[in-house]
Order: sequence, then C-alpha cells, then structure tokens
Amino acid sequence: MNSKYKTYLIIGIAALALVVIGVIYSGKQRVSVQYSEKAKKVYVAMGGGKEGFIKDEEVKSIMAEKYNIEIISDSWSNNKLVADDVKLVREDGTPYDAVFFSDQRFYDYFKAKNLAKSLEGSIALNTPVVIYSWDQITEALINEGIVEVRGETYFIKDMSSLMTRIQEGQKWSDIGLANVFGTINIASTDPVTSSPGATYYGLLLSIMNGGTVTDNTVKSVLPDIKKFYEFSGFMNNTPADLFDLYLRTGMGAKPLIVDYEKSMLEFAVNNLEGYEQVRGRVRILYPEPTIWNSHCLLTLTEKGNRYLEALNDPDIKKIAWERYGFRTGLMGGDNLDELPVDGVAEELTSVVPGLKKEIYDLMINALKE
Repeated sequence: MNSKYKTYLIIGIAALALVVIGVIYSGKQRVSVQYSEKAKKVYVAMGGGKEGFIKDEEVKSIMAEKYNIEIISDSWSNNKLVADDVKLVREDGTPYDAVFFSDQRFYDYFKAKNLAKSLEGSIALNTPVVIYSWDQITEALINEGIVEVRGETYFIKDMSSLMTRIQEGQKWSDIGLANVFGTINIASTDPVTSSPGATYYGLLLSIMNGGTVTDNTVKSVLPDIKKFYEFSGFMNNTPADLFDLYLRTGMGAKPLIVDYEKSMLEFAVNNLEGYEQVRGRVRILYPEPTIWNSHCLLTLTEKGNRYLEALNDPDIKKIAWERYGFRTGLMGGDNLDELPVDGVAEELTSVVPGLKKEIYDLMINALKE
C-alpha cells in the first residue's frame, strides 16, 4: 500500500467518523428537544440564594430525562410568600406547584398557617453559618483561646468570649495585632433587611440566652442583642457584596465576616484560579454552636411532589454539594474528597435549633428601633 493511498484512507476514515459523530449528536439533540417538549412544566415560587443550582444545565437535564419535569421559577421574597393576602399564582394566573423557601422559619410558619391543606415538604438544601477570616487573625484568636484547630478545621470554641470583646470595644492591637486598625468586630449583612444577617443574629440571640430561645425568654435578651447591633456599625445589605469585599479588600478592611459556608465552596468551584490566589490565607471558622440555613420545598400539587422527588436524586444532591456548597447528606455530612477548599468541617455537632419566625420578628422589630 503506497503512502498516497494510506493518506486517502486515513482522510476517508476520519471523514466517516465525523459524519457518524454528527449523526449521533444530531440524534441526541432531537431526542433532547422532543423530551423537553414532553416534560411537564412545574411552576415554583422561589426564594433567593440558590439561583446557580436551579439554573444548572445538568440539574435541568436530569430532571427532564429522569423525572419528565421542567422547572419554571419566579423570584419571591420569603416575607411575601407568607403574607396574609398572598395568592400563590403567577402573573398570568397560573397556580404554583411548589414554594421553595430560603429559610426554614418561613417554611414552618407557612405550614402552620395552612394545616387544613394537604401539603408535603422537606428540607432540601443546607448550609451552616460560618465566620470567614485570615491566617494572622486566626492565629491571634488561637493564642487567645477563642479558636481551636481540630485536624485541618478551625472552630470558634468560645463564641461568648469573642462577643464580649466586641461589646467591650477591645481593639485588635489588644490581642497582638498592632497592624490591624480598629476594634474587634464581625462584619455581617443587616439582620433587618437580609436573611443571612437575621440568621446570624438568631444564633447570637441563642448564645446570649444560653441555649434555645422561647417566647418566654426572648424579651429578656433583646436589650443585649440591640447593644451588639449598635456596636456592629455599618452593614452591607447584600451577602454577595460582603463576601466580595472580604476577598478583595483583605485582612485590614474585613478581618472577620459572617456568611454561609456555601459561599466559599461555590466561589472556589467557579473561580479556582481566584481561590488559589488566597488559598493559603483565608480561613473558615465554624462557631460553636452554629446554626443551619435550610432551603425548604413545600409542594402544592402532584407535579410539585415530582420536583421534591427529583431533589432527592443522588446525582442532583451530588451537584448541589460539589458545585454549589449545599449540604444534602445525613447529619450534614457530605463527601469532602472532591472539594477544592481547605478546612471544611466533615460534620457539625454543635448546632442551635432554628428560631420561630415570630421570635425573629420580635428581634428585628427591636433592632429597627
């Protein structure tokens, strides 16, 4: 066989392979389009904080191919979802099949108001409150006995001591950080206007009360939480802005901020190059106790039930954890092997229960004053 014939043969085989691949790909596209057309549309009133996960193409594909559904979501605030005069219909009058709250207090409140109706629901996505810091800040807090290292994970073992130092107006220089200006503080979003800020202040309220806060005990600790709020100074209203400022402005501007664990995990997955630039310096500190932020789905129709079933699919739960930082495993434990982030806690055992919406409302009204 001469070299010229060999060349023609190779070209022919390559061309045939491209044709075959094209036919297969075209066929898959046609099947995908047909499947999408057949998929039942599930209309969901959606609380914030999980937009990336909801729009993930692989998640949408799994739901279409395995569960024959397509999620059509509209953004709602949690407060509007539980308003007395709420009508759970879209602008065109189409009723919703499910409500996806971004905070369990609203989910519990809605269920309690609608006990007569047949509703199914589940906590679908979880992320704990954490404190983000820096290497030098963390070392100083370790020396003060506030932070403890276990394995590769950092825990704030004495939150009460840290809170006391904030309320007393101690300076960073008082704990050996002469190069960090100002008083010790934990930056947070405003609990009056922001769900993450409210969740964090719910944690503080529980710590100040020595445990679970009840209708009978909440009023006794409101003066203390108001003082803490006053010491905290200016607050961002948007969690994404606060986390971005933390990374961009560094230790001097944002020594400590409060946010959800998922923020660092999602940032690292979607911007690995950026995470590598700060990897050796950023620290995730887990308060003891901490508190969960739970996104809860409440179904209103059979199609909504199908969505609930899909959210429990192992492949979808894996994507929620590995791409978006939402814990979906039992007891909050998920496989850490695939994560690019250092210091993530394997399991959280020191956790306060979430507070009722009515208690949050009392706290927020007190802070507004």
